[in-house]
Amino acid sequence: MKKDLSLKKELTFSVVCPLFNEEGNVERLHREILDSLQKMGEPFEIIFVNDGSTDKTGEKCRQLAPLTLINFRKNFGQTAALDCGIRKARGAIILTIDGDLQNDPADFPKLVAKLKEGYDLVSGWRKKRRDPFSKKFISRGADFLRKFLIDDGIHDSGCTLKAYREECFHDTHLFGEMHRFIPAVLKIQGFTVAEVDVNHRSRQSGETKYTWTRVIKGFLDMLSVWFWKKYANRPLHLFGGLGIFFSGVGSFLILALVILRIFYGVPLSDKIWPMVGIFMVLAGVQFFISGLLADIAVKNYYNGERKNYTVKNVIENK
Repeated sequence: MKKDLSLKKELTFSVVCPLFNEEGNVERLHREILDSLQKMGEPFEIIFVNDGSTDKTGEKCRQLAPLTLINFRKNFGQTAALDCGIRKARGAIILTIDGDLQNDPADFPKLVAKLKEGYDLVSGWRKKRRDPFSKKFISRGADFLRKFLIDDGIHDSGCTLKAYREECFHDTHLFGEMHRFIPAVLKIQGFTVAEVDVNHRSRQSGETKYTWTRVIKGFLDMLSVWFWKKYANRPLHLFGGLGIFFSGVGSFLILALVILRIFYGVPLSDKIWPMVGIFMVLAGVQFFISGLLADIAVKNYYNGERKNYTVKNVIENK
């Protein structure tokens, strides 16, 4: 069943694009986005988030119209740029795209058509990726871990080319390197997710921002999403369970050692096991206390509004 996505909004589409040192791509990217949106025949806006670029990206963006340009004071990362752009967006449908021209704006209609079938999020699937072997190899390893820990039901979670209903972000905060796991985060919250094949192009200008540090950060954020999926509302169940396990094993070991010493005269002064037992009991207590603190922190998280970036200025070109 198709859903009405107008939601009585002034605009139908908001395109959000994070940029970092993409001076060779921004003009063509804006032209292609504009052409695709004009063909769709609905009111729209284009939002570029200049994520602290050190080249002429910001200068070239100032010459483009129509465009809303958000300039960060420094480089805060792609996730922060997406979060900022999404919160600025006014459209009923939010379309996100990379700034390196590897995503094709001509795929917007395909994403929207799938979204209108009744989904909340439609993700692009770069079935034929035009990336170096090393990048594809790392991505496949990350995909395997993602499916093992937080299976979101899609093949290519890392593709920035996506379409969302705007209500997906009413209560969703992006941080760290979470842009790769937005489908999983939204699926945890009960939103419906789908994907479509999209065109993927080779990078023609600029340099990739994908480094080994992003791999490590992405893995840590993946563990964070796994935690939220399993224990977001009940962290005490995880840490408290570990605490009970370690304390139980430690207590059993200490009891066994006491019995051996009192009833069987087994010397323990030269054994490490008494220290192991005491250590496990103390570790169990620490886990339990951590669970209580995490439970308090989670409640505070849900009550707070926070941003991990600062905006220098916003320029509106009509």
